[in-house]
Amino acid sequence: MSVYDHSYTSMEGKTIPLSAYKGKVLLIVNTASKCGFTPQYAGLEQLWKTYEERGLVVIGFPCNQFLHQDPGDNSQIQEFCTVRYGVTFPLSQKIEVKGANAHPLFKELTGGKNIKWNFAKFLIDRSGNLSERFGSTKTPEQLVSYIEKLL
Repeated sequence: MSVYDHSYTSMEGKTIPLSAYKGKVLLIVNTASKCGFTPQYAGLEQLWKTYEERGLVVIGFPCNQFLHQDPGDNSQIQEFCTVRYGVTFPLSQKIEVKGANAHPLFKELTGGKNIKWNFAKFLIDRSGNLSERFGSTKTPEQLVSYIEKLL
């Protein structure tokens, strides 16, 4: 399978096929609103603004599986991201990223290896292949060279 075989549900309730992003570089991130890494939303937004025109798409996937650090409903999460961090990049409705009920996209991206924490990052090349996987401590700013190489 390819990431393009998957879809997600947007905050607005629309099914978005990842195939709509063919030819783009994707940065897929599991996010949370009440985590020590939550300020990374600002860096993710900056990456989106800086590289969108060159073909980068950042997609946030809120998840409440790590110490319940994203307890709100979808509208609360979207409001928080917009008001607090000015997020304009696409956000999925809240999903699970590990375990039996993990979203199929994350099952594929992780290859069965659980995500350890919020703000794990998956960089997908223009052909839909996983290029890099980063843990929570790798900040958005530290991804610039990896992104530029793929753009």
